[in-house]
Amino acid sequence: MKFVHIADMHFDAPFVVLNSRTNWGEIRRIEQRDALKKIINYIKENNIKFLFVAGDLYENEQIRESTIEYINDLFKQIPNTKVFISPGNHDPYINNSYYKTFQWAENVIIFSQNQKVYETSDADIYGIAFTDFYCKDLKVNEIKINNKDKLNILVVHGTVDGSLENVEYNPMKKSMLKELGFDYIALGHIHKLNYNTEENQRIVYPGSTISLGFDELGQHGMIVGELEKDKINLKFIPVDNKELKEINVEVTNINDKEELVEKLNSLQLEENILYKVILIGKRKFEINIYNLYKLNIDDRIVKIKDNTKPDIDISAVARQNNLKGLFVKEILNEMENSNIDKNTLENVLEIGLDIFCLLYTSDAADDLTRV
Repeated sequence: MKFVHIADMHFDAPFVVLNSRTNWGEIRRIEQRDALKKIINYIKENNIKFLFVAGDLYENEQIRESTIEYINDLFKQIPNTKVFISPGNHDPYINNSYYKTFQWAENVIIFSQNQKVYETSDADIYGIAFTDFYCKDLKVNEIKINNKDKLNILVVHGTVDGSLENVEYNPMKKSMLKELGFDYIALGHIHKLNYNTEENQRIVYPGSTISLGFDELGQHGMIVGELEKDKINLKFIPVDNKELKEINVEVTNINDKEELVEKLNSLQLEENILYKVILIGKRKFEINIYNLYKLNIDDRIVKIKDNTKPDIDISAVARQNNLKGLFVKEILNEMENSNIDKNTLENVLEIGLDIFCLLYTSDAADDLTRV
């Protein structure tokens, strides 16, 4: 049997980070629609019988009915394909959920807390839904396969072998999932692709269908699978129109804001890539990220992060007979004699020097140095 497996589309997500500049958030919402359209067209062209959506198809708090109607209209275009949706923590099966209140196409099957298996001639499809935004245990370990001679597939949202911070998102052990005996487990929730890290892998995260931010670098798309009892063949197909990348920009030899803007606009940026620029090195001037966003910088640079350090001779500053010198001398003394973490003190020193730089540009600077 052939199938497509997606998860974590997050329709109508706010894209807060990408809205830092221009209207990339709005553009990405349009590209979400384009991505699903690509998936539907692939299903039509390749006669795929099953589409597995492993949760977080949309954002319950932001989703518009018009978006639901768009999604459903696309599902109607593949009437011979069964669409199985297992709601996740962002789109749980709750009373005001569109999963419960909207009239979905006949080929769409939405799992709820009590609906765990759907039998077809090709395979038995199991699933269970989040019924709240947090769920510590969907009791996946209690699912029993009815007919082990058939292909058996589980569609579920949650965290496999995760950290303690993920205990509220249906934590599961991979060893437990393997013991259940499914021929394929279509997972959602983790936005990083994981489908070829072990031989004959049958427990799979497809990652988010399109990248939602700069913690989701690289290509994003769908898993296409061909499954038999003793054989599985999986491949990843990108569907995202854009890719997010990070690049470092050295500022040590840059003397002012205007020169920095010139440097940013001279970068060799690729088409269809959105960039996060990380400023590194020692700065000779104050860097105000929000002011930089207002300047004429390439629109493909959608986020800038300042990781620079002030270009200051700390020993010389400590010898100054003013507040700034006293502050630096005190922090250096703490570094030598206290048990406070050195990195913490270095951060305090940097923040303090930044504040002094701002003060020294004000009319009160002379008064402060004479206190």
